[in-house]
Amino acid sequence: MNLNLLSGSASGGSMWTLIIIYALIFVGIYFILIRPKSKKSKQEQELRNSLQIGDEITTIGGIVGRVIAIREEADEIVLETGSEKTKMVFKRWAISTVNSDKDKPAEKTDKTEKKGFFGRKKKEAEESPAEK
Repeated sequence: MNLNLLSGSASGGSMWTLIIIYALIFVGIYFILIRPKSKKSKQEQELRNSLQIGDEITTIGGIVGRVIAIREEADEIVLETGSEKTKMVFKRWAISTVNSDKDKPAEKTDKTEKKGFFGRKKKEAEESPAEK
């Protein structure tokens, strides 16, 4: 009999289902694992390229120091660290974070209004939707 032909045509639909499932898994892995990592590495590269003399940084080894020189041709930075002002040379990729006060926003002197549920003002949140 032609049972082999019948079973082959029935599995054709399940093959496309399997391909779609694999494609969805790949897309999920891309958005969960690959994209955030590339976004983070792009931010780190921007951070390393925006260094200025006087910035206080932390290296990947945990050394905290102030940038006193930047050598663009060798892709290096010179840090001054400790109470004795010890100078150390690091590669730019060894920078972990920038701790400068320049990047921190100035504290607001205005009092911010307290917000209720969903970011609405407290006054609006207390009113019921029927009263509006």
